Amino acid sequence: MARAASRNGDGPIIIKKYANRRLYNTHSSKYITLDFLAELTRKDIDFKVVDAKSNEDITHGVLTQIIMDEENNGQQMLPVGFLKQLIAMYGDSMQGMVPQFLETSMDNFRKNQRQVQDVIETAITSGPFGHLAKQNIEFLRTAREALMPNLGNLTGKKSEQEDSIADLKQQIAALQAKIDKIATDKAL
Repeated sequence: MARAASRNGDGPIIIKKYANRRLYNTHSSKYITLDFLAELTRKDIDFKVVDAKSNEDITHGVLTQIIMDEENNGQQMLPVGFLKQLIAMYGDSMQGMVPQFLETSMDNFRKNQRQVQDVIETAITSGPFGHLAKQNIEFLRTAREALMPNLGNLTGKKSEQEDSIADLKQQIAALQAKIDKIATDKAL
C-alpha cells in the first residue's frame, strides 16, 4: 500500500528520537509525542524515526511501542490467540514469510474496508428510515473529522474542515449583512 508523502511527494517526514526518549519532528521543528505519530499513521502520512545519535532507522520499534500503548490503554485489537500464534512463528522456518503475508493481508483488508462500509451504509439508508440514517451517518463523519487533530502544518494544505468553516463564516457574515439591511430598512 502506497503511503502519502510528507508534503508534495518529497519523502517521509524525519523524526529524531533522542536518548531522553523525546521525539523531534525535523519538518515542523517541534517536539512531538507517540500519539502524534499514531495520528500521522492514521492519516497515512509517511514518516521515518531515526536515532538522533547513530542515525539508525528505529521506526519498527517505535511503531511497535505505539501498538503496545494502544493495546494497554483498552484499545485491544489483537486477540490473545493471534498473539500466541505470532510468537510461535518466531524462529520457525516460515518466519521470513510472515511479515509479507501480514502486510498483504492488512493491505487487502484496508482496501476492502471502504467497500464494506459502502455496502453497510447502502443497506442502512435504503430502508424506511433511510433519510434519518443518512443524517446520522453524516453527523458521525463530521464529528469524527472534528475530533481529528489538524495536520495542515505538515501537509501545507488546508483541511476540508478549515475550508468548510471559512465558507460557513462567509455565509454567516452575508446573512448578518442582510439582516442588518432589513433592520435598517424597517427603521426608516
